[in-house]
Amino acid sequence: MAEAAGITTRTLRFYRERKLLPPPRREGRIAWYDEHHLARLRSITALLARGHTLGGIADLLDAFEKGRDVRSAAEVMGLDSSVVTPFSEETPVRLTPEELADYFKGEVTVDNLAASLDLGYVAIDGDEFVHTSRRLLEGSAELVAKGIPLAAVLEAGRELRAQTDEIAATFARLLRSHLLPAQRSTDPAELNALLARVAPVAKQIVEAELGLALDRRVRADLEEWLADRPDGEGLDAVDEIGD
Repeated sequence: MAEAAGITTRTLRFYRERKLLPPPRREGRIAWYDEHHLARLRSITALLARGHTLGGIADLLDAFEKGRDVRSAAEVMGLDSSVVTPFSEETPVRLTPEELADYFKGEVTVDNLAASLDLGYVAIDGDEFVHTSRRLLEGSAELVAKGIPLAAVLEAGRELRAQTDEIAATFARLLRSHLLPAQRSTDPAELNALLARVAPVAKQIVEAELGLALDRRVRADLEEWLADRPDGEGLDAVDEIGD
Protein backbone atom coordinates (compact mmCIF):
# COMPACT_ATOMS: atom_id res chain seq x y z
CA MET A 1 0.00 0.00 0.00
CA ALA A 2 2.82 2.41 0.86
CA GLU A 3 4.54 1.72 -2.44
CA ALA A 4 1.29 2.23 -4.42
CA ALA A 5 0.73 5.57 -2.63
CA GLY A 6 4.32 6.68 -3.14
CA ILE A 7 5.14 6.97 0.55
CA THR A 8 7.21 5.03 3.06
CA THR A 9 5.79 2.40 5.39
CA ARG A 10 6.87 4.59 8.29
CA THR A 11 4.75 7.44 6.93
CA LEU A 12 1.83 5.08 6.46
CA ARG A 13 2.04 4.01 10.10
CA PHE A 14 2.31 7.64 11.18
CA TYR A 15 -0.88 8.51 9.28
CA ARG A 16 -2.65 5.60 10.96
CA GLU A 17 -1.48 6.76 14.39
CA ARG A 18 -2.72 10.28 13.67
CA LYS A 19 -6.06 8.76 12.55
CA LEU A 20 -5.69 10.29 9.10
CA LEU A 21 -6.31 6.83 7.68
CA PRO A 22 -9.12 4.42 8.62
CA PRO A 23 -7.84 1.16 10.10
CA PRO A 24 -7.41 -1.70 7.64
CA ARG A 25 -9.47 -4.86 7.77
CA ARG A 26 -7.61 -7.47 9.76
CA GLU A 27 -7.47 -11.23 9.40
CA GLY A 28 -5.23 -12.52 12.11
CA ARG A 29 -1.88 -10.76 11.71
CA ILE A 30 -2.65 -9.65 8.13
CA ALA A 31 -3.91 -6.09 7.47
CA TRP A 32 -5.93 -5.63 4.27
CA TYR A 33 -6.09 -2.23 2.60
CA ASP A 34 -8.40 -1.33 -0.29
CA GLU A 35 -8.86 1.35 -2.96
CA HIS A 36 -10.44 3.74 -0.43
CA HIS A 37 -7.29 3.69 1.68
CA LEU A 38 -5.23 4.40 -1.44
CA ALA A 39 -7.48 7.30 -2.44
CA ARG A 40 -7.19 8.71 1.09
CA LEU A 41 -3.38 8.48 1.05
CA ARG A 42 -3.20 10.22 -2.32
CA SER A 43 -5.48 12.98 -1.04
CA ILE A 44 -3.28 13.50 2.02
CA THR A 45 -0.17 13.75 -0.17
CA ALA A 46 -1.85 16.18 -2.55
CA LEU A 47 -3.16 18.38 0.29
CA LEU A 48 0.25 18.48 1.96
CA ALA A 49 1.78 19.54 -1.37
CA ARG A 50 -0.76 22.40 -1.49
CA GLY A 51 0.43 23.70 1.88
CA HIS A 52 -2.24 22.25 4.19
CA THR A 53 -1.20 21.18 7.67
CA LEU A 54 -1.74 17.67 9.00
CA GLY A 55 -4.13 19.07 11.60
CA GLY A 56 -6.18 20.82 8.94
CA ILE A 57 -6.17 17.70 6.77
CA ALA A 58 -7.33 15.59 9.72
CA ASP A 59 -10.24 17.98 10.35
CA LEU A 60 -11.18 18.01 6.67
CA LEU A 61 -11.08 14.22 6.35
CA ASP A 62 -13.01 13.82 9.60
CA ALA A 63 -15.73 16.10 8.24
CA PHE A 64 -15.59 14.11 5.00
CA GLU A 65 -16.29 10.88 6.89
CA LYS A 66 -19.10 12.41 8.93
CA GLY A 67 -20.60 13.87 5.77
CA ARG A 68 -21.09 10.40 4.30
CA ASP A 69 -24.17 10.00 6.48
CA VAL A 70 -25.71 13.42 5.79
CA ARG A 71 -27.17 13.23 2.28
CA SER A 72 -26.42 11.08 -0.71
CA ALA A 73 -25.61 12.59 -4.08
CA ALA A 74 -28.89 11.25 -5.46
CA GLU A 75 -30.84 13.04 -2.73
CA VAL A 76 -29.05 16.34 -3.33
CA MET A 77 -29.63 16.20 -7.08
CA GLY A 78 -33.23 15.00 -6.78
CA LEU A 79 -32.92 11.84 -8.83
CA ASP A 80 -35.72 9.89 -7.16
CA SER A 81 -38.83 11.05 -9.04
CA SER A 82 -40.49 10.22 -12.34
CA VAL A 83 -41.68 13.83 -12.63
CA VAL A 84 -38.94 15.99 -14.13
CA THR A 85 -38.91 19.58 -12.87
CA PRO A 86 -37.05 21.51 -15.61
CA PHE A 87 -36.52 24.77 -13.73
CA SER A 88 -32.93 24.10 -12.74
CA GLU A 89 -30.23 23.85 -15.40
CA GLU A 90 -27.38 23.08 -13.03
CA THR A 91 -24.56 20.67 -13.80
CA PRO A 92 -23.21 18.69 -10.82
CA VAL A 93 -19.44 18.61 -10.36
CA ARG A 94 -17.43 15.73 -8.90
CA LEU A 95 -14.40 16.82 -6.85
CA THR A 96 -11.67 15.12 -4.88
CA PRO A 97 -10.96 16.66 -1.46
CA GLU A 98 -7.85 18.34 -2.84
CA GLU A 99 -9.75 19.78 -5.82
CA LEU A 100 -12.31 21.28 -3.45
CA ALA A 101 -9.48 22.74 -1.38
CA ASP A 102 -8.05 24.31 -4.55
CA TYR A 103 -11.32 26.13 -5.24
CA PHE A 104 -11.35 27.73 -1.78
CA LYS A 105 -7.72 28.05 -0.74
CA GLY A 106 -7.44 28.01 3.05
CA GLU A 107 -11.20 28.28 3.50
CA VAL A 108 -12.25 24.61 3.49
CA THR A 109 -12.67 24.29 7.24
CA VAL A 110 -14.76 21.79 9.14
CA ASP A 111 -17.42 24.41 9.86
CA ASN A 112 -17.59 25.56 6.24
CA LEU A 113 -17.78 22.00 4.97
CA ALA A 114 -20.51 21.18 7.48
CA ALA A 115 -22.46 24.26 6.35
CA SER A 116 -22.10 23.23 2.70
CA LEU A 117 -23.35 19.73 3.49
CA ASP A 118 -26.26 21.14 5.49
CA LEU A 119 -27.25 23.48 2.66
CA GLY A 120 -27.09 20.65 0.18
CA TYR A 121 -24.42 22.37 -1.90
CA VAL A 122 -22.24 19.28 -1.61
CA ALA A 123 -22.77 15.60 -0.96
CA ILE A 124 -20.26 12.80 -0.57
CA ASP A 125 -20.15 9.88 -2.95
CA GLY A 126 -17.45 7.32 -2.28
CA ASP A 127 -14.13 9.17 -2.05
CA GLU A 128 -15.36 12.30 -3.79
CA PHE A 129 -17.52 15.33 -3.20
CA VAL A 130 -20.42 16.07 -5.53
CA HIS A 131 -21.27 19.76 -5.79
CA THR A 132 -24.85 20.25 -6.92
CA SER A 133 -24.10 23.18 -9.26
CA ARG A 134 -21.06 24.20 -11.29
CA ARG A 135 -22.37 27.76 -11.46
CA LEU A 136 -22.76 27.99 -7.68
CA LEU A 137 -19.33 26.41 -7.15
CA GLU A 138 -17.54 28.78 -9.52
CA GLY A 139 -19.52 31.82 -8.39
CA SER A 140 -18.76 31.12 -4.73
CA ALA A 141 -15.07 30.58 -5.51
CA GLU A 142 -14.96 33.89 -7.40
CA LEU A 143 -16.47 35.76 -4.42
CA VAL A 144 -13.93 34.15 -2.09
CA ALA A 145 -11.10 35.04 -4.48
CA LYS A 146 -12.25 38.67 -4.37
CA GLY A 147 -11.91 38.72 -0.59
CA ILE A 148 -15.27 37.62 0.82
CA PRO A 149 -14.83 34.88 3.45
CA LEU A 150 -16.37 31.55 2.50
CA ALA A 151 -18.33 31.52 5.77
CA ALA A 152 -19.98 34.80 4.73
CA VAL A 153 -20.71 33.45 1.25
CA LEU A 154 -22.35 30.36 2.75
CA GLU A 155 -24.40 32.45 5.18
CA ALA A 156 -25.58 34.59 2.27
CA GLY A 157 -26.44 31.38 0.44
CA ARG A 158 -28.55 30.29 3.39
CA GLU A 159 -30.43 33.60 3.34
CA LEU A 160 -30.90 33.41 -0.42
CA ARG A 161 -32.20 29.86 -0.05
CA ALA A 162 -34.95 31.04 2.30
CA GLN A 163 -35.86 33.99 0.06
CA THR A 164 -35.86 32.03 -3.18
CA ASP A 165 -37.96 29.32 -1.53
CA GLU A 166 -40.59 32.02 -0.94
CA ILE A 167 -40.37 33.09 -4.59
CA ALA A 168 -40.72 29.47 -5.68
CA ALA A 169 -43.72 29.08 -3.39
CA THR A 170 -45.42 31.97 -5.22
CA PHE A 171 -45.14 30.18 -8.56
CA ALA A 172 -46.06 26.85 -6.99
CA ARG A 173 -49.30 28.40 -5.72
CA LEU A 174 -50.13 29.65 -9.20
CA LEU A 175 -49.42 26.22 -10.62
CA ARG A 176 -51.47 24.45 -7.97
CA SER A 177 -54.40 26.89 -8.07
CA HIS A 178 -54.76 27.53 -11.80
CA LEU A 179 -52.82 25.13 -14.00
CA LEU A 180 -53.03 21.75 -12.28
CA PRO A 181 -56.86 21.83 -11.89
CA ALA A 182 -57.10 22.10 -15.68
CA GLN A 183 -54.72 19.16 -16.13
CA ARG A 184 -56.95 16.10 -16.49
CA SER A 185 -54.18 13.51 -16.66
CA THR A 186 -51.75 12.54 -13.91
CA ASP A 187 -49.44 10.84 -16.37
CA PRO A 188 -45.81 11.90 -15.59
CA ALA A 189 -45.08 12.57 -19.28
CA GLU A 190 -47.96 15.05 -19.57
CA LEU A 191 -47.06 16.72 -16.26
CA ASN A 192 -43.47 17.03 -17.46
CA ALA A 193 -44.69 18.67 -20.67
CA LEU A 194 -46.74 21.19 -18.66
CA LEU A 195 -43.78 22.07 -16.45
CA ALA A 196 -41.52 22.42 -19.50
CA ARG A 197 -43.90 25.08 -20.87
CA VAL A 198 -44.11 26.96 -17.57
CA ALA A 199 -40.42 26.87 -16.57
CA PRO A 200 -38.96 29.44 -19.01
CA VAL A 201 -41.75 31.94 -18.27
CA ALA A 202 -41.26 31.64 -14.50
CA LYS A 203 -37.48 32.05 -14.77
CA GLN A 204 -37.85 35.03 -17.12
CA ILE A 205 -40.06 36.87 -14.64
CA VAL A 206 -37.80 36.10 -11.66
CA GLU A 207 -34.67 37.19 -13.55
CA ALA A 208 -36.33 40.48 -14.56
CA GLU A 209 -37.54 41.21 -11.02
CA LEU A 210 -34.15 40.30 -9.52
CA GLY A 211 -32.32 42.62 -11.93
CA LEU A 212 -34.66 45.50 -11.09
CA ALA A 213 -34.31 44.81 -7.36
CA LEU A 214 -30.50 44.72 -7.61
CA ASP A 215 -30.54 48.04 -9.44
CA ARG A 216 -32.63 49.64 -6.71
CA ARG A 217 -30.82 48.18 -3.72
CA VAL A 218 -27.21 48.40 -4.89
CA ARG A 219 -27.70 51.93 -6.18
CA ALA A 220 -29.15 53.05 -2.84
CA ASP A 221 -26.35 51.41 -0.84
CA LEU A 222 -23.68 52.81 -3.15
CA GLU A 223 -25.08 56.33 -2.93
CA GLU A 224 -25.23 56.07 0.87
CA TRP A 225 -21.64 54.83 1.06
CA LEU A 226 -20.37 57.60 -1.23
CA ALA A 227 -22.29 60.31 0.60
CA ASP A 228 -20.78 59.19 3.93
CA ARG A 229 -17.17 59.51 2.75
CA PRO A 230 -15.43 62.01 5.06
CA ASP A 231 -13.27 63.55 2.32
CA GLY A 232 -16.25 64.61 0.22
CA GLU A 233 -14.91 62.79 -2.81
CA GLY A 234 -18.07 60.74 -3.05
CA LEU A 235 -20.31 63.74 -3.79
CA ASP A 236 -19.32 64.00 -7.45
CA ALA A 237 -19.78 60.27 -7.86
CA VAL A 238 -23.27 60.55 -6.36
CA ASP A 239 -24.08 63.21 -8.96
CA GLU A 240 -22.75 61.00 -11.75
CA ILE A 241 -24.88 58.09 -10.55
CA GLY A 242 -27.87 60.43 -10.56
CA ASP A 243 -27.10 61.51 -14.11
